[in-house]
Amino acid sequence: MAENTKIAVKRRKKIKIFPIVNYLLFILIGLLILVPIWKVIVDSLDAKTVAALRLWPYEFTIAGYKRILTYNNLYMPLLNSVITTILGTLLGLVLSTLGGYVLIQFEMPGRNFFAYFLLFTMVFSGGMIPEFLVYRQLGLVNNLMAIVVKHGINVYNLVLMRNFFEGIPQGLFEAARIDGCSPMGIFFKIVLPLSKAALASIGLMFAVGAWNDYTAANIYIMKPSLYTFQQQLKSMIGSGDLPPSTEINTSTLANASIMIAIIPFMILYPFLQKYFVKGVNIGAVKE
Repeated sequence: MAENTKIAVKRRKKIKIFPIVNYLLFILIGLLILVPIWKVIVDSLDAKTVAALRLWPYEFTIAGYKRILTYNNLYMPLLNSVITTILGTLLGLVLSTLGGYVLIQFEMPGRNFFAYFLLFTMVFSGGMIPEFLVYRQLGLVNNLMAIVVKHGINVYNLVLMRNFFEGIPQGLFEAARIDGCSPMGIFFKIVLPLSKAALASIGLMFAVGAWNDYTAANIYIMKPSLYTFQQQLKSMIGSGDLPPSTEINTSTLANASIMIAIIPFMILYPFLQKYFVKGVNIGAVKE
């Protein structure tokens, strides 16, 4: 009995090590993420920035934000980014929900073929140059619709929606069919109302991707009048074409511009957090 008790005590001690390591690991990862963000926040509010990390601004000022927000060259790029983000998110949600709903129609001929065909595109793609040539043939070069289309089609999000729809009890679909509801009626009256968490999570993914996009915009948009917010900020910071100011240095302006690009989703996340947390495990558990 005494030996069994000692073995049990040793096992308990070994099991407790994992949570400690887990907590330390996540604290370390959290610091690696938060420290650079905190430096950008502090430097954006400090008139005298330095290379070292400061916990608080040495000379507090919001002049950097005022200069960036009142800079005329940023108004049109900001509007372009808002347009592409909204349209790209809406298009992405429409295609993901409709595509996911089609792929759960088990009686549809060729359902597995279409599913595997879509999954194939996640692994293999035509490449950047063929994609550019296709966009040019469609007249989407130097057109904001290129960014909308680029972010409106995402197979990964479509698969997530399909997995979520598969988790909806089949009894609801059968009851709706017995009541004479059409497939699209089931989609609008049953599927969508039950998919708020999935729509919020995936919609947020689409919106963040479209808003933060620099690569696609840099490839397909060459006209300065069609620059997105990220393009214009990169151009300003890279060329040193920041709005002049005698109160603050260029580093403060650069960090303020970075924060302005981040702030919209920092404000949006708390309102969507409850839906986002529910949607993190989309399709992870099936009954």
